[in-house]
Amino acid sequence: MFDGVCNLCSGVVSTLLPLDPDGRLRFASLQSPPGQALLKRHGFPTEDFDSFVLVEGDRTYTKSSAAIRIAELLGWPYRAATIGRILPKAIRDRLYDVVANNRYDWFGKKDRCMIPDEDVSDRFLSPQSPTSSQS
Repeated sequence: MFDGVCNLCSGVVSTLLPLDPDGRLRFASLQSPPGQALLKRHGFPTEDFDSFVLVEGDRTYTKSSAAIRIAELLGWPYRAATIGRILPKAIRDRLYDVVANNRYDWFGKKDRCMIPDEDVSDRFLSPQSPTSSQS
């Protein structure tokens, strides 16, 4: 799940789509009904929540741990980012928070969530799609 109005976040999702040609990653904006349902199901707040979240089965990853896990799932050369785990999670997440807290100032904000192109729309959770065991 990602902040659908954040230019940085939407840009990261747009970058991830071609890096995952098998379509293992599925996406939902935090603001969307599927995103809100996933947040609620996994015990995250649905208001004022601004972290990147990866849901993998019953397991959730947030902030830097989500980014590292996604790099791991993408395989080589992105898997090399797992070296970031040598830093304590508190330090990694502090760096994540600096970017997250400044993302709108640095990268801008949209008026509404990104709308995926038709050729990748099946990679985004829709209100009708099942949200259990989705990433």
